[in-house]
Amino acid sequence: MSDSETVLLDREGDVATITVNRPEAMNALNTEVLETLLATIEEASDARVLVLTGAGEKAFVGGADIAYMSELSVDEAQEYAELGHRVTDAVEAFPGPVIAAVNGYAFGGGCELALASDLRVASQNAVLGQTEIDLGIVPGWGGTQRLSRIVGDAIARRMVFFGERVDAEDAQRLGLVGNVYAQAELDDEVAAMAQELAEKPAFALRSAKEALNQVHEMSQSAGLAYERRLWSGLFGTHDQREGMEAFVEKRDPDFE
Repeated sequence: MSDSETVLLDREGDVATITVNRPEAMNALNTEVLETLLATIEEASDARVLVLTGAGEKAFVGGADIAYMSELSVDEAQEYAELGHRVTDAVEAFPGPVIAAVNGYAFGGGCELALASDLRVASQNAVLGQTEIDLGIVPGWGGTQRLSRIVGDAIARRMVFFGERVDAEDAQRLGLVGNVYAQAELDDEVAAMAQELAEKPAFALRSAKEALNQVHEMSQSAGLAYERRLWSGLFGTHDQREGMEAFVEKRDPDFE
């Protein structure tokens, strides 16, 4: 576990879990928490799978710290935005899959943290939204870019323009989250999912994430060429040989 009280790091084998631990403030992200979160993500970078969640049962991350933001100058707001982007970019670039266990409110920066994750799993009491418009601002940590890639342009525009909040059922219908579980079941279900991913061949899993992350960064022809290089580069690795031999021999593979 990390030394910080506001950000906790726990490890269970190859799975690391980072918990934003400010339940009294709906796990809101001020500068201190963002900087600690960034350092903790780096500390956990050797894990095969990362789980992100919030302390308590009310909030995943309620958003950025509005009390802190209210008096920022333009220059200070720019610095705050850049720090938030470094955190969400670190989540997106994490070597292995990142699961956001959305266990309650995920508004503004909290929703953006979830959007940067590879998989989003929600409790039945989860509510998500890019609610910044009602504060006189817009999403500033990637929400205007990542949301539309997940739910489509029309839905993203409606959510951002109106500041709409969507419950877990609607979020699942929109593709914003995958599985939805009862609050009491969420931790166990996410742990089982994370463990299953951790047992996959790590190098292939990382290569898959690299390729998927390039979808919106490259033209299709460049992306296809990138995929070919990743695919062929996996041949000759232990996991490739073991996976294919195990399939032919009709046994379970023993990946590194």
